[in-house]
Amino acid sequence: MTDACVRVLGIRHHGPGSARAVAAALADHDPDIVLIEGPPEADALVQWVGKGLQPPVALLSYVVGDPTRAAYWPFAVFSPEWQALAWAVEHRREVRFMDLPAAVTLAPREKGPATLPEDPRLHTADGVDPSESGEPDLGYENEDSPSERDQVRTDPIAVLARAAGYDDPERWWDDVVEARHGIDPFDAITEAMAELRLYAPPPRTYTEQLEEDRREAQMRTVLRAATRDRERVAVVCGAWHAPALVGKLPAASQDAKLLRGLPKAKVATTWVPWTHSRLSAASGYGSGIESPGWYQHLFDANDNVVARWFTEVAGVLRRHDLPVSSAHAIEATRLAETLAIMRGRPVAGLDEVQEAALAVMCAGAEPVLAFVTNDLVIGEQLGTVPDEAPLVPLDADLRQQARSSRLPIAPEAKDLVLDLRKDTDRGKSWLLHRLRILGIPWGKPMAISGTGTFKEGWRVQWQPEFAVAIVVASGYGTTVESAAIACVIADPGPLADITGRIEKALLADLPHALPSLLVALDQRAAHEADIAQLMEALPALVRSQRYGSVRGTDTSALGTVATGMLARVVAGLPAAIGGLSPEAAADLRPHLDAVSSTIGLLSDEARALWLDAIRHVLERADVPGLLGGRLTRTLLDAGEIATEEARGALGRALSHGPSVIERAAFAEGFLAGSALLLIHDRAILSLVDAWLADLGEDDFTEVLPVLRRALGAYNKPERRALADRVAVLDREAAPDDVEADLPLDELAEALVTVRLLLGGAHA
Repeated sequence: MTDACVRVLGIRHHGPGSARAVAAALADHDPDIVLIEGPPEADALVQWVGKGLQPPVALLSYVVGDPTRAAYWPFAVFSPEWQALAWAVEHRREVRFMDLPAAVTLAPREKGPATLPEDPRLHTADGVDPSESGEPDLGYENEDSPSERDQVRTDPIAVLARAAGYDDPERWWDDVVEARHGIDPFDAITEAMAELRLYAPPPRTYTEQLEEDRREAQMRTVLRAATRDRERVAVVCGAWHAPALVGKLPAASQDAKLLRGLPKAKVATTWVPWTHSRLSAASGYGSGIESPGWYQHLFDANDNVVARWFTEVAGVLRRHDLPVSSAHAIEATRLAETLAIMRGRPVAGLDEVQEAALAVMCAGAEPVLAFVTNDLVIGEQLGTVPDEAPLVPLDADLRQQARSSRLPIAPEAKDLVLDLRKDTDRGKSWLLHRLRILGIPWGKPMAISGTGTFKEGWRVQWQPEFAVAIVVASGYGTTVESAAIACVIADPGPLADITGRIEKALLADLPHALPSLLVALDQRAAHEADIAQLMEALPALVRSQRYGSVRGTDTSALGTVATGMLARVVAGLPAAIGGLSPEAAADLRPHLDAVSSTIGLLSDEARALWLDAIRHVLERADVPGLLGGRLTRTLLDAGEIATEEARGALGRALSHGPSVIERAAFAEGFLAGSALLLIHDRAILSLVDAWLADLGEDDFTEVLPVLRRALGAYNKPERRALADRVAVLDREAAPDDVEADLPLDELAEALVTVRLLLGGAHA
């Protein structure tokens, strides 16, 4: 192998300047084979480049049987690796990935020893071993030291930036590489990195250093194999690794020693769609970026970069119905270029164009600039993977279901209001609910106005990480429906979990899951003696019945089960409530509220049974004040007792309670939920007001947290209206106390006139 036949291109991952330079360098070098940093399992997937594979996309490798262990290698159009792939495919050159196999990187890791093996990687561009030059070593660290184990590798670009007088390493790289056209920076980059590796090595732990040594040993091994029978070889790798691949390489036996006996896992690798916003949160190529839309623009624009950018900014603002003219774009361009000159930059960067856009085109309004940031600087895009590319069967079925439901897979958030009486909308609902069962939250339920069960609100937004969730869910089945059924019936938990699963199965139209769930429900309910557990489980079961008429599902069996469960709750309710501690009463109250709020969905007989049980409970003398007040309010709201009876119960509790805290607890239970009763019933408001006024200072201090908990839950308009009522409470008279002493005879003629003015009949 001769040095002349190998061209090493040290790049910055996801760098548009690097991408342009790579394309130019490959055209100039015209290699027979292109080696790219990445997992060799992806070699077989190169065939899809140029055949419907549109970036941003990512290579996904996952452990077969444990897909939660996975890694991504993302690519954008402006990624140098993607440009290398595209060039090689277009010119029919061989392509190989040269990093450690994913089977190794995803395998369980062994604990490292206290010292490192001999490091064959450490050499300069001229092949001199630093151990022979008298220079210090590279700062290997013992992983057993906690303080050193937490250290991370410093950014080599930051070191170069500081040497050049830059505070921001990203800005330095942009100035010297990304924003420049027509230069070949690779030899200079390799030389600079070699100096850093030799004289300013970053501190790292044993495991970090050993992993890097093995990666570079693998790269050299692939490089040696590629140069045996090829005249020209091009290597595209991270700039930090470039010095390890140029000049005289160490003996192959040393690299083989580093790679011998590495643990491996069985992995699968495929292409998955990616998004711009996820380029900064990825394994594999970890040097993510925060402005992919800007980098896309830098890559696409060959001239007038700043002016073209502000033309796009104007388009974004106009799409948001904001006034902007060509004069704004011209002035913003001038300002950005002036800022760059003042700051000593060769061209305006993202900071300059954002500041100019804010000042000139957004009139200093940060919320307006946010439109530019979201739509343009990030510029969200979702890549595409051809249907013919390898997909897990579940993924293929999901995409087919999305197409048939007319639900586009897109990275932008979109709000949907579905009408479940329509077949298409019902299909969308089923698909989104099934995916939620599988842990793929493509859609999130959204509250909507209106009544009835035929309307459903969703916010849908596709995320790239769903690719791993799809692989995980594929362990349940090969189609969305079969996988959702298997998932919803697998390993049922407590009683409430089973009824919750029944509700999910009905929402997702999975009737075949109901028999297994009902059997599990019957078995668990038969052995459940805890009334709280039964009440926790009952509301979901009751709610499930309402889906029958709209979704076309037979839920009659659920009504029978729910009624039977309610009977068991009613039978055990008095004993369960009597004598509870304040803490236990607070825990039980949400379950009582939940049952009361859903019981109306059952038959009239079931509702009567529940309300009658509440009456019997209130006859006991050992009911905690909190639950006594809550159940009294429940009967009042249900129309089972008159307002006068509720006032009497509240009055007795506030005057004859066993302690001031118990009295306050009754008031909390009675008043919690809504302020309308206090606002519109003067007698009850006066009763509470008088009780509070009569409290001593110590008692008032003791009950204040309880009342604040009850009244603080009211919404702001309710609190305002309640304050207004209290402010005039002493000046108001009850309707019965008002004396009718108006001179009605004298007002008769005036009343006739008013009637005529209002359009009434002639007097």
